[in-house]
Amino acid sequence: MTATTTPYAELKAPTTARRLLTAPTTGPLVALLLACAFFSFSTDQFLTGGNFSLIVQQVMVVGTLAIGQTLIILTAGIDLSCGAVMAFGSIVIAKMAAQGSLPPLVAIALGIAVCGGFGLVNGLLVQKIPLPPFIVTLGMLNVAFALTHIYSEEQTVTSLPAPLTALGETFPLGHTDITYGSLVTIALFLAFAYALSGTGWGRHVYALGNSQEAARLNGIRTSRLTIGIYSVAGLLYGVAALLLISRTGVGDPQAGQTDNLDSITAVVLGGTSLFGGRGSVLGTFIGVLIVGVFRNGLQLMGVASIYQTLITGVLVILAVTVDQISRKKAR
Repeated sequence: MTATTTPYAELKAPTTARRLLTAPTTGPLVALLLACAFFSFSTDQFLTGGNFSLIVQQVMVVGTLAIGQTLIILTAGIDLSCGAVMAFGSIVIAKMAAQGSLPPLVAIALGIAVCGGFGLVNGLLVQKIPLPPFIVTLGMLNVAFALTHIYSEEQTVTSLPAPLTALGETFPLGHTDITYGSLVTIALFLAFAYALSGTGWGRHVYALGNSQEAARLNGIRTSRLTIGIYSVAGLLYGVAALLLISRTGVGDPQAGQTDNLDSITAVVLGGTSLFGGRGSVLGTFIGVLIVGVFRNGLQLMGVASIYQTLITGVLVILAVTVDQISRKKAR
């Protein structure tokens, strides 16, 4: 009797099922589906088209911030200033259009450019000095926060021209309404998912996050790449500022105070490693939805906001713990 042998390559080649099980986005996706199933049984209001539309509207601002945050965290950095920069950008757009008599499109471009300028300064300080990203962006958080309150004179900007709130308008889709801003956020996620997975620029971002020195020795211009990533993230914060205005209809100097932490939460829950070099924008999209589904579901169940914060914190700790364990196993 002759024993049947299995080719070595066949033994080592991962099957489709194995690739799906070990994919970084599988865990977050399962968590999202379980959360949806739990809240569907817990409250009759959750599983409706209108409620899902509301969730997407609620997360579109943080989701756009989280794209920029993902790019930075993939390089082993972090940005604590994104919420404050977005708030300053929204006040610039609102005041320039409502009180500065600038055309709305010029005000929007100016606000996005200002946010991009904050990102550029962050990138220069991180790369050229160099300073730790945590310290740089913590300082920039305070700078942006102070400028927001000085420039706005602590006043909410109202009576905005219609083009500033156009992305908050809705159109019917089946039995629900979708905002144009939600489409912008989804389009940005798709664009950056392709940029990271299908372009040389994306491969350079991952290489930079794994080892800056190794990336430099392989011919990657790490300095220019780092500054560019922080600048692109800043521009995304400017887009988030416009989405914020379109959703609220005002320029609010108090906005964005917790959005920096929410964006980091979404990135971590989506499977992106805080140590850089591993993760995806698609995972961040799932992470953003996890945050939105938990907050929406807990609100529908009547859970107090402080307990929502508590549960979100526990989720983040669990996600980082899983990341640490998987990194140790990979060594």
